[in-house]
Amino acid sequence: MDIRALLMGLTFALIWSSAFTSARIIVADASPLASLALRFFVSGLIGVAIARLLGQSWRLTRDQWRATIIFGVCQNAIYLGLNFYAMQTVEASLASIIASLMPLLVAFAGWIVFRDRLPALGIIGLILGIAGVALIMSARMEAGVDMYGVALCLIATIALTVATLSMRTMSAGGNLMMVVGLQMFVGAIVLAIASALTETIRVDLTPELIAAFVYTTFAPGLLATWIWFALVARIGPTKAATFHFLNPFFGVAVASALLGESLGLRDVIGVGVIAAGILAVQLSRAQKT
Repeated sequence: MDIRALLMGLTFALIWSSAFTSARIIVADASPLASLALRFFVSGLIGVAIARLLGQSWRLTRDQWRATIIFGVCQNAIYLGLNFYAMQTVEASLASIIASLMPLLVAFAGWIVFRDRLPALGIIGLILGIAGVALIMSARMEAGVDMYGVALCLIATIALTVATLSMRTMSAGGNLMMVVGLQMFVGAIVLAIASALTETIRVDLTPELIAAFVYTTFAPGLLATWIWFALVARIGPTKAATFHFLNPFFGVAVASALLGESLGLRDVIGVGVIAAGILAVQLSRAQKT
């Protein structure tokens, strides 16, 4: 792995993890699904405009169109939609920890569903991940965490796992920025419909809301997505996914620094255990390939 790939991976992990904090700020002052639909619409317009300026075509391959729709629905609409909704009652740090389980779920799905061979190190990693989550959840349940919100975050992470499994075909065939922009539109359409059916629109136009919305639109929305696709194309999905072991650390650090969310000893230990589990799983997959 070269220096450029390393910097890309670190930047992606930091931006991706910070999205939970910015989302927590947004849902405090605006309807979660409507605000997310608007964010995706704006990100889609910008992404497609950039793609056209780069000379990229609307003509995607069949695999790209299929993966674009799957990714747009699973990541943008279901994963982010449920997380935005849940973070009305769930802290950003906990939501980021739950989302960081995605690499473990991908490995587990490959092992159980697709019969991929998982080395002993990978199995140890899965066990560590489960242990870390159990440790954190025991502490949060004692503090009275909203279990409905936690359940939504878990469902969201499963949807992200499905989206990740579609990544191989999405990153093939060029037109990378066009793919990024179009999958934003997919998410915007689904979320706009969901918002119209379930929400009463509310907006308190505070400086914090404006700053968080702009940041979320450009950084996690466009930049992090482009970096992730480019990183997968550069070093492959297995090596790229290794950077997810940093997400629990970055997620709780940003939430603590910007939102003042407190962390107990079991939270800190659990984050370390989960990160170790993710790293073990990714290293085992790298050895296998």
